[in-house]
Amino acid sequence: MSQKLNLGWLGAVAMGVVLSAVAQEKPADFATQVPLSVTGEGPWYRLELPLNVQLNARQTDLSDVRVFNAVGEVQAYALARESARSNETRTLNEVKWFPLYSSLDATETAPSVRVQSNTNGTLVQVQPSSQLEAGEEELRGWLLDASSIKAPLQQLVLDWISERDGFQRFTIEASDDLQHWQSWGEGQVARLTFSDERVEQHEVNLPGQSARYLRLLWITPHSAPTLTSAQLQSANIRSLPLPLVWSQALAGSSVKAGEYTWQLPMGLNVERVQVELSQPNSLAPVSLAGRRDSSLPWQSLGSGLLYRLTQDGQDVVQNQLQLSGQIVQQLKLTVDERGGGLGDQAPTLKFAVRATQLVFLARGPGPYTLVVGNSTAKAANLPLSTLIPDYSPAKLPTLGRAKVDVGAVVSNAATEKRLATTDTQWKTFGLWAVLLLSVLFLAAMAFSLLRKPPAKS
Repeated sequence: MSQKLNLGWLGAVAMGVVLSAVAQEKPADFATQVPLSVTGEGPWYRLELPLNVQLNARQTDLSDVRVFNAVGEVQAYALARESARSNETRTLNEVKWFPLYSSLDATETAPSVRVQSNTNGTLVQVQPSSQLEAGEEELRGWLLDASSIKAPLQQLVLDWISERDGFQRFTIEASDDLQHWQSWGEGQVARLTFSDERVEQHEVNLPGQSARYLRLLWITPHSAPTLTSAQLQSANIRSLPLPLVWSQALAGSSVKAGEYTWQLPMGLNVERVQVELSQPNSLAPVSLAGRRDSSLPWQSLGSGLLYRLTQDGQDVVQNQLQLSGQIVQQLKLTVDERGGGLGDQAPTLKFAVRATQLVFLARGPGPYTLVVGNSTAKAANLPLSTLIPDYSPAKLPTLGRAKVDVGAVVSNAATEKRLATTDTQWKTFGLWAVLLLSVLFLAAMAFSLLRKPPAKS
């Protein structure tokens, strides 16, 4: 009991110190103000910060975010900004795969099979439910045994042999009992050859859920290949990552053929990009680089194959690249022009970052206002365990909810001008201070030399 009281007392002291440090701040000190509406049980409320509001911040780490009540009192708050990769451990697992056959004239969506498994659910044998004569059977797809994997499935990695190169498109379904199947969407892998080089795509992203079995059914059955390897990447997640949020389309520029650059509004932990492929039948092996500032060298962020191709009257599109989530403010895409390129004009680009969640402790009368945009504000956020004394990840979904009224965003032009002027004044003052100190230093050196007695001859 005494330990809990001590922790609560320390949390109250820490909260008091933070609040007193920012007590002189007012909403008018920030360039952007957004009204909040709250629902549910308080006094704690959680808010997902929209990306367009975050981009009004003057500081990359969101040190200039605050919440005020109706009488202008600042509220204690915490920020949750974990990236997906910071809280998971990924493992690549080899799994068994079993062919799924059906008769050539079968009308059912999925082949009917008989399955033999051992006591822990591991598949031993998979056979058609009825005997098929040679020449009457058709390979429809594959059944993967993931029963030994206890963590959520993040990615499927396949290798195969086929009579011809091209795309392999299939549906993905998941089950825990081989009776009830849940759709996980479509998958697509590819093996292409152009300009005497081979380009291959083996990975398919999965929704990050657990399942004991996966069923892959080829969309055009006669093209189902023979698998030579099947792997599933799983992740032990310590806490559920926040969802990704996507930006608006960002215009780019191009200074030479096959090279495109984009300037982001601020330094951001980018985890995915989507490149516009406006022209049908586009194929582009690409590499992506990034940096935080134009004075720094470019760093490789990854590579991949982007395409928009027409197959069976439908567009087959792969226009996304997955990144590690490091902070970048500039992006550069280099395209292998032998695939036809992406044109002279830079395509638009969208980027995705992990959502940021703000939790605040409501104190005083509402309504409450979120403010952002002050380059001189100091960080004032608390750890969640301090803001909520008995905090646990399971408690977060039970908190009240706050929502941003995006249509009521107020930009204070006078404040922006004042902040810009203040920033300029501080820079000017700093420059003059450096010059003055330099002059004083030179004067001191000269005075010291004048006082020095002449050397004896």
